[in-house]
Amino acid sequence: MNSPVVLGIESSCDETGVGLVRDGRLLGHALASSMDEHARYGGVVPEIAARAHVHALRPVIQRALDEAGLRLTDVGAVAVTTGPGLPGALQVGLAAAKGLAYTLGVPLHGVHHLAVHVAADTLEHGPLPDPCMVLIVSGGHTSLLLVHGLARDPIVHLGDTLDDAAGECFDKVARVFGLPYPGGPAIDRTAREGDPRAVPFPRPLPGSYDFSFSGLKTAAARWAEGHAGRELPVTDGAASLQEAVADVLTRKAVAACREYGVGTLVVVGGVAANSRVRSLAEERCRAAGIDLRIPPMKLCTDNGAMIAAVGDLLVRAGAEPAPLDVSIDPSAPLEYAALHPGTTVRFVAA
Repeated sequence: MNSPVVLGIESSCDETGVGLVRDGRLLGHALASSMDEHARYGGVVPEIAARAHVHALRPVIQRALDEAGLRLTDVGAVAVTTGPGLPGALQVGLAAAKGLAYTLGVPLHGVHHLAVHVAADTLEHGPLPDPCMVLIVSGGHTSLLLVHGLARDPIVHLGDTLDDAAGECFDKVARVFGLPYPGGPAIDRTAREGDPRAVPFPRPLPGSYDFSFSGLKTAAARWAEGHAGRELPVTDGAASLQEAVADVLTRKAVAACREYGVGTLVVVGGVAANSRVRSLAEERCRAAGIDLRIPPMKLCTDNGAMIAAVGDLLVRAGAEPAPLDVSIDPSAPLEYAALHPGTTVRFVAA
């Protein structure tokens, strides 16, 4: 007997995403982004993001259903990001999810935004090996995790960002370099014409699995300031910055795989779309005999498919649903894939 169709809603930042998953298979998904509205401010404006979610959610839900060839009444469970993220944006998604779950009479699952990035890979490559090493790299988070059963087991943190995340570093340095927002794709495009060895940017925290990109950001800003009155060689700066970030990320991830005897590395999050991060991870994993899994580009950035994917895993694992009075937790630590703030997550017999 098939598991129920899970509808997932993502609204933690500036993307409104809806996905539909059943038994690990993506049936349909749709996405709306308010990124263009934020670009003129050089970063996400929380009030604009929340308002954009309000306007986008209903049509995005319908587009996802249409792509899947389903009706709303075919949905058997609802999953939604309850944290971390922008409070107003999270509230919009949670309100919609509660309304759907109550109206349809189906279970509601609150999920952790970072765990769903891990689940995104299962839509492309199937179930995660137990154990696997996971490198989450996004605009606001950089974490190195040891993962066993994503739906049931606690997630072990080997390292986390201590200040600026990798994506945040790209955004801030791109502004200094005169490149457009979002900074990650702009740095990636510009770096193609530059020399990655031109500027000896530092590699932060070499003896730790934690991450710190604040110093690298400052070093890049100081390098740019040193060219005052002269033309800034932006292509070389972008290539050197990107190389430093990719080097730090992949070196630590491969070292952790070796230390813990893990044969699979999964790289997820928006920065996993960066071309140098992908190519250097492939090169180093191949040399170390480690299997590398990276989701396709469309599943790296925030989307509803990954919410539905982790919801599907929770449903099939027999996770107890969230109560309809579940709240958000904008700064929730990543401990489990299920995130039901104010409640205790339990599992029942599947």
